Amino acid sequence: MAESLRPNEISQDDLSKAEAEQRLEQLAQLIQKYDEAYHTKDAPLVTDADYDRLRRENERLEDLFPDLVRQDSPSQRVGGELAEGFSKISHAVPMLSLDNAFYDKDVEDFIGKVRRFLRYDPLMGALAITAEPKIDGLSLAVRYEKRKLVHAVTRGDGSTGENVTANALTIADIPKELPEGVPEVVEVRGEVYMSHADFTGLNERMVANGGKAFANPRNAAAGSLRQLNSKITESRPLKFFAYAWGEMSEMSADTQMGMVEAFAKWGFVVNPLMKRCESAQDLLAVYHGIEEDRADLGYDIDGVVYKVDRLDLQERLGFVSRSPRWAIAHKFPAERAFTTLNEIEIQVGRTGALTPVAKLEPVTVGGVVVSNATLHNEDYIKGIGQNGEPIRGGKDLRAGDTVIIQRAGDVIPQIVDVDLDKRDEEACAFEFPKVCPACGSHAVREKNPASGRMDAVRRCTGGLICPAQAVEKLKHFVSRNAFDIDGLGEKQVEAFFELSLEEGGVHTPADIFTLRERDKASLVKLRSREGWGAVSARKLFDAIDARRQIDLNRLIFGLGIRHVGEGNAKLLARAYGSWGAFQTAMRAAHEEGSEAFKELNDIDGIGSAVAIALVEFFSEPHNLEVLDKLLSEITPNDFIVADTSGSPVAGKTLVFTGSLERMSRDEAKARAEALGAKVSGSVSKKTDMVIAGPKAGSKLTKAQSLGISVISEDDWFDLTKDL
Repeated sequence: MAESLRPNEISQDDLSKAEAEQRLEQLAQLIQKYDEAYHTKDAPLVTDADYDRLRRENERLEDLFPDLVRQDSPSQRVGGELAEGFSKISHAVPMLSLDNAFYDKDVEDFIGKVRRFLRYDPLMGALAITAEPKIDGLSLAVRYEKRKLVHAVTRGDGSTGENVTANALTIADIPKELPEGVPEVVEVRGEVYMSHADFTGLNERMVANGGKAFANPRNAAAGSLRQLNSKITESRPLKFFAYAWGEMSEMSADTQMGMVEAFAKWGFVVNPLMKRCESAQDLLAVYHGIEEDRADLGYDIDGVVYKVDRLDLQERLGFVSRSPRWAIAHKFPAERAFTTLNEIEIQVGRTGALTPVAKLEPVTVGGVVVSNATLHNEDYIKGIGQNGEPIRGGKDLRAGDTVIIQRAGDVIPQIVDVDLDKRDEEACAFEFPKVCPACGSHAVREKNPASGRMDAVRRCTGGLICPAQAVEKLKHFVSRNAFDIDGLGEKQVEAFFELSLEEGGVHTPADIFTLRERDKASLVKLRSREGWGAVSARKLFDAIDARRQIDLNRLIFGLGIRHVGEGNAKLLARAYGSWGAFQTAMRAAHEEGSEAFKELNDIDGIGSAVAIALVEFFSEPHNLEVLDKLLSEITPNDFIVADTSGSPVAGKTLVFTGSLERMSRDEAKARAEALGAKVSGSVSKKTDMVIAGPKAGSKLTKAQSLGISVISEDDWFDLTKDL
C-alpha cells in the first residue's frame, strides 16, 4: 500500500513563540479533558489515532520551543485520573505510553535516532526490531508471586492504577497460576479487549434487556473490566493479549521476542502476528500487511508497535519524558468529513489570548461525533498562514460555510478546506473582535521583539481585571500538575469566583487557603449550598490543608507565568533548590545585564523568553502582593534530587563539548543527570567540569581560561564506569 502524502513539518519560521505558547496551552487543556474521558470514564470522545496525533503536534512544538514545555504538558504525564470505587495500587515500574509515527518516513527517522543514540555502526550487524499489532483495549498489569496471581492493576495515571484483581480472575486468557520454573516475581502486561463478534453479541443482549449499547469494543472492554461487581465482568466476553512486563525478579530471555515467547509457554495468549525485523523496509512491510488485513482480524487495532529487540539496548536507550526511546507506535491514517460551520466563537485563555473556535454541525468522523474545530487565530480565519502565505488557497472562513474537517493532529479537529460553491452569497466575512468579549478591554496584537513581526495572537489587555483570565489562572493553579486540590475542579473554581469573599468566594490563590476560616465566619456555610454537603465540604477543606506544603516545582508552575511549563518549572526548582533562593534570584534579575539574569539564562533549557517572562512577573508589584499573601498560607518544600550518594559528580555543573566518540550527546547528558549532575550548555564561573571531545572549541578555551577542570571522554567513562 502506498504511503499517504506527508504534510509539511512545523518549523520555527512558521510559528512565533506566542503562537506556540497559545497552542501548547490549548493542547494541554484539551488532552487532559480527553484523558479523563478515555482513562477514567471509559467514554472516549475521539479515537486513539487522532488523540495520538494531537500528542505529536504537542511534541513537535516542544521540540521547536523547549523553553515552553508546560508542567501540565501531555509529554509530562501518562493516562488520566483514577476511577472512584477501586482501591489503588502503585506500579513498581511505571506504565508509560509510546511516542507515535504516522508516516513511513517517521519509522526510518525512529531507527535513525536509535542508531545515533547508540552509535550503532552498521558493521555491528542488523539492528533487530519487533513489530506487533497495537490492540485498541485497556492496559492491564498482572502480578504473580511464587507463581500465584496476587493482583491485577489498570494503567491509571502511569504511576498508580485501579485494583481490578477480582475482575481479572474472571478472564480466561489470564492464568491464575504459572507453571513451575518461572521467576519468583513476574509482572505481565498486556491489553484487555473484546472481539467484534463478542461485542455485537453483548450489545444485542444489552438492548434486549433494556440497557444502553456500548459505542465500540474498546469502550465495552474498559467498562466491563472496571465493574465494581465482578459477576458482571464474568458475564462479559473479555480477552487478553500479553506483550510486555513490569517488575521481574529475573529475566527469562535477553530479547523482546524471547520474553513474549516465554509468556506463551507460561500460558498467556500472545499475538501471532508479532514478527522480528531487521530493517525499516521489513517493518513497513509488516505494517502495510497488517493494515490491509485489519478488517479481517476480528478485533480492533489502531496501528503497529515497533520495539528494539535486544533488552540491553533497551536499557541503554532508556526513557524520555513519558515514553521509551526504544519503542514507537506507527498509527493508521485519520479521516475527513464535510459539515457546516455554524458560527465562530471567541474564547479567552489564561494569558489573555483570544482563541477562535468553529462551532460545527455535528458530524461523525472515524466513529466519533465532532462539533468543534480549532481556528488558531484571526489570520487563519482569513486564509493567511504564519508567514503571510495563503492557506486553503487563500479562502477565508464564514458562518454557514460547508467545510472539510480532518481529525489529524488535533483533538479539536482542523478545517482543511472550504467549498466556495456552496457559500451563501450574503455570507459576511468574520470580523475579529478588537475588544475582549469577557471584560471589554482592548484586545491587541503585540509586536514580537525577536522577529519584529506582529504576533498572530490577539490578547486582552485587561489582565487581572479580566474575569476570564482570572478564572483561568485559578483553574491552572489548582490543576493536576500544580496544586492538584481534590474536589476543586474547573466547575467549582468558576462557582467560587462568582461569590464575594464574604460569601466564601475565591479570587486569588491565597483565598483558597483562607476558605475554611471564612466559611466558619459566614452566615451561609458551604455545606448548605447546592451541590455540597457536610461531608463534601469537610473533604474539600481537608484537601486544601493537605496542600499547604507543596513541592517547589509545583508552586513555580502553579503561578501561571508565561512560558513556564512543567519542564521549565523543574529546571528552575533544581537550579535554585529552595523558594527563598529562587525568589531572591528572580528579583535580582530585574535587569537583563545583571549577573542574576545571566545565571538564569545560562540554565540549560531556559531561554531568553522564559527569563524575560520571569523577570517581568517578579517586577510586577501586584504579583508580589499576591505571592506574599499566598506564602503566608503555604510552605514550599525544597527541591529534592534522587539519591546519588557515591556519585563523584552529584551536585556539580558539567558541560560537554566537542565530538563525543563513545556515546552520543543525548546519552552523555542522560547519564550525567542520572548521577545527580547538572548539565549546562555554556561555560561559566559556576561550571565545575568540562568533558571535552575532539574538535572542542570556544567552550574549552573559556574553561581553561577560568581554570575549570577539563577531562576527556575516556576520563569521563573511567570516572563513572562503576556507578
